[in-house]
Amino acid sequence: MSFLTRSPLSLDALLGEVSSPERGGTCAFLGTVRNGPEEHGVTAIEYSAYDEMADAELGRILSEVRERWPQARAGVRHRIGKIPAGEASIAIVVAAPHRAQAFEACRYVIEEIKRRVPVWKRELRLDGTAVWVDPSGQPTTSPPVPTPSPFSRLAEREGHV
Repeated sequence: MSFLTRSPLSLDALLGEVSSPERGGTCAFLGTVRNGPEEHGVTAIEYSAYDEMADAELGRILSEVRERWPQARAGVRHRIGKIPAGEASIAIVVAAPHRAQAFEACRYVIEEIKRRVPVWKRELRLDGTAVWVDPSGQPTTSPPVPTPSPFSRLAEREGHV
């Protein structure tokens, strides 16, 4: 299964993947392309990825959720390609027996994605310029390289990636 898509994101599909009667707390997160005062006229963001590595790392993050919160289930989709301002680029849904677990696990997923997953973004601006930005949103001269987790390094050494 690929966690990357070029299509608009569907919360309903992700909810269907994680929901069950024994999971009473559900947390959804949408990351949306924004154009605020600090973004200098962003019209869209172009996302690119090392697809196989990104899918593998996203799968590892979801496995870590199952290890840390055994009764929780998480789903994620990340768009790649050109996404206009105002549209969602990432969707995360976590269902757990209680809301605290759902919120904690959802936060864990987005923070680990930002830190580890090889997805790069280039802001396309109203004046015609394009700027690579790092996961914190700061301009950079080239696509940044996420920090691999200890789990991904172990998987690479053991030949699982």
